[in-house]
Amino acid sequence: MESSTFKRAYVWQLPVRLFHWINAFSITILIITGFIIANPPALMSNKEASEQFWFGYVRQIHFISAYLMVAVMVLRLYYAFFGNRYANWRVMLPLSKSGFSKMWHVIKYDLLLQNEKEYNFKNISTGHNAVAAFSYFIMFILAVVMVFTGFGLYAPTSTWFLPRMFEWVPAFLGGDFVTRTVHHYSMWAFILFVVVHVYLVFFHDWLEGRGETSAMFSGYKFVRTESIKDEEAANAEKKTA
Repeated sequence: MESSTFKRAYVWQLPVRLFHWINAFSITILIITGFIIANPPALMSNKEASEQFWFGYVRQIHFISAYLMVAVMVLRLYYAFFGNRYANWRVMLPLSKSGFSKMWHVIKYDLLLQNEKEYNFKNISTGHNAVAAFSYFIMFILAVVMVFTGFGLYAPTSTWFLPRMFEWVPAFLGGDFVTRTVHHYSMWAFILFVVVHVYLVFFHDWLEGRGETSAMFSGYKFVRTESIKDEEAANAEKKTA
């Protein structure tokens, strides 16, 4: 494919890129501090436990990161309705036969690494690929679960209204142990998502050479002109339908 058939297109708006990196930072801190909270290390020193507050700082960092993640979730939800078409909530769900077909293509050839006889450029998405888009939707649901269970566990020792809004969650789930277990396994789901996400980003960057990695810094991708025309035609049909 000649380079002349590609066009530099602005895909990811600045707020969406900022949300992505702030969310990545907050989730990383939440995972690290979450492991420490779940299994605190025994720190030997000549100080009494009552004279140390290191674990309190770990919990404080954990909660601040949680507030940051919630703020980003709210702002990203706003852009799911008022951002450009690549950030819109509709791209997160495979609502058409074409969407399911593209999702199966990614699973079959990108994740399961089956051989493809002829690479079909029509299966390349300008924004998120079908699996990535749907996985973001699942991750949003998991993030909601994390917020409910995390603030539910925090509520008894919190004096702020936001965590105390979720103090009913442990009783609803059957106690603190179940709530903590759900919170813990949701964290592992996030870790799995991060591993697959990073793999697919570098895989597509190598396979397609369209600036997949740098796009989340610059906002721009190299997109086939035919793909842009197809998208514009599809959007025009939706508006007239």
